[in-house]
Amino acid sequence: MITYDKLYIGGAWVAPAGDGVYEVRSPHDQRLVGRAPEASNEDVDRAVEAAREAFDHGPWPRLTPDERRQAIERFSRLYAPRADEIADLTTAQNGSASWFTRTIQHRLTSFVDGFTAIARTYPWEAERVTEDGRRTLVRREPVGVVAAIVPWNAPQHSALTKLIPALLAGCAVILKPSPETPLDALLLAEILDEAGFPAGVVSVLPAGREVGEHLVTHPGVDKIAFTGSTAAGRRIASAAGEQLKRVTLELGGKSASIILEDADLDLTVAGLRFAGFGNNGEACVAHTRVLAPVSRYDEVVAALGKMVDGLKVGDPADPTTFIGPMVRQGQHERVLGYIDLGIEEGARVVAGGPGRFDGEGRDNGFYVRPTVFADVDNSMRIAQEEIFGPVVAVIPYEDEADAIRIANDSAYGLSGGVWTSDFDHGVEVARAVRTGQFFVNGAGPDMHAPFGGFKSSGIGREYGEAGISAFTELKSIGLQGGSVFTDR
Repeated sequence: MITYDKLYIGGAWVAPAGDGVYEVRSPHDQRLVGRAPEASNEDVDRAVEAAREAFDHGPWPRLTPDERRQAIERFSRLYAPRADEIADLTTAQNGSASWFTRTIQHRLTSFVDGFTAIARTYPWEAERVTEDGRRTLVRREPVGVVAAIVPWNAPQHSALTKLIPALLAGCAVILKPSPETPLDALLLAEILDEAGFPAGVVSVLPAGREVGEHLVTHPGVDKIAFTGSTAAGRRIASAAGEQLKRVTLELGGKSASIILEDADLDLTVAGLRFAGFGNNGEACVAHTRVLAPVSRYDEVVAALGKMVDGLKVGDPADPTTFIGPMVRQGQHERVLGYIDLGIEEGARVVAGGPGRFDGEGRDNGFYVRPTVFADVDNSMRIAQEEIFGPVVAVIPYEDEADAIRIANDSAYGLSGGVWTSDFDHGVEVARAVRTGQFFVNGAGPDMHAPFGGFKSSGIGREYGEAGISAFTELKSIGLQGGSVFTDR
C-alpha cells in the first residue's frame, strides 16, 4: 500500500491545511491501494501564491527557451525508467487494463521528448518587415499561472499534455488530479521534485469538484487547461468567462466509425477492438457509433458481436485481460443504466447485455459486459449521449451522403474514422466529417499533431506546436523604421 501524507505545493512537500484523506480502492476487488491527502481551498491559495511569485518574480519564465527545454529533458530522463511502476499504479487505481496503461505510459516518454524536439525550432520570436520598411518583433510569451485539471481515465497522459508544454512556454502550473487517481499524480510530483524545478513552478493538489471550482475562479490563475466531461467544461468556461481567463477544454465525444462498402471487414473489426473498447471504453475518443452500409449491415453486426464476445474481461493487472472494471460504483451504475436504456429504446443486444458481470474473479468488482447494440437509430440516446463505457451502437446507412450526415448529427466532434479500400476516397470522407481528429483505416494518433474537438467536444488544441502555443500570449513590439503616427 502506498501512503502520502503531504501535498506538493510550490516545489516543497508540505502538510495539508485540512485533514481530508482519499482512500483509493481497487475497482477490481476493493482492496486498499493507498491513501493521499485531500487538498483544501487554503492549499489552493498557498499553491497560487507560490505560483504567482514564481511567475511574476522568479527565474523560470525568464530563462531562455533552451534552458527550459534542458530542464524538461532532465525530467524526462528521470521519468522514463518509472514507466511500468506508474502504469501499474494507474491500473490499480482506475481499473484500466495493464496492456493499455503500459502501452500509453511508454509512449508518453517519446511524447515528452517530442515536445522538447519541437521546442528547439518553435518560433518563440520572429521579426516581420513590411514593404515600406516598418519592422515588428512578434513574441510568444508565457500565459502565466496555469490550472491543469485532469480526469481519472488516462491521468498521466492528460497531465503531461498540459504540464510539459506549459513548462516549456515558461508558465507555472498547479496540477489538480482526480480523487480517483491521486497516487500516480503524487508519484509524478516526486519525479518533478527530483528534476529540480525552481520554487513555485509546480504544485500537485489532489482534490474534488468544490476545490477545483475554487482553483478555477481564483484571481491569481491566468489559464485553465481542462480534460473532462462536457458538462464540467461548460461550468469552467462560464466561470472563466466572468474573468476573461484563457481556457483549453478537451471534452466529451460520441465518435463515429464509418465502414464503407469496400472496407476489409477483418481489418475493420480488428481496429474497432481498440477504437471502440480500448481503456474499458472509458475514453473520450472512443468510436462508439459504428456506421455500416445497409448492404453489409448483417455481416458487420455479426463480425462485431463475435469479436466482442471474445474479449477477456477481468483483473486489469492480468496482462491477458482486455477490459477491466469501471472506475467506481457510480460509473458502473451509469453504464448499466445506458445498457438498460438501449433495450428500452428498441435496440437489439448482439453481444454483452444488462446486469452485473460476476463470476471468474469479478464478484467484487465494477464489471459490465462489453456490449454491442444493433438496429440503432441515431436519434436514440445511446447514439447521442456519451456513455463512457464498453458500449457500441451499430447504425445502418443508405449511402455515403447518409453516412456523413449521421456522423455529423451529434453535439460532439472529437474523433472518428473511416474504413475503406480506397485511401484517397477515405481522405475525402474525412474532410466531410466535422471532428478535430479523424483516422483512415485505423491509423494511430500522431501525438504531435493538433488534438481537440469541434462543437461540444471542446475549445483549443493540445499536442505538438499548437499545444505549446496554447500556453502563450502573442506580443507585438514595433521597431524603428517608421510609424503611422509620424508619417503624416
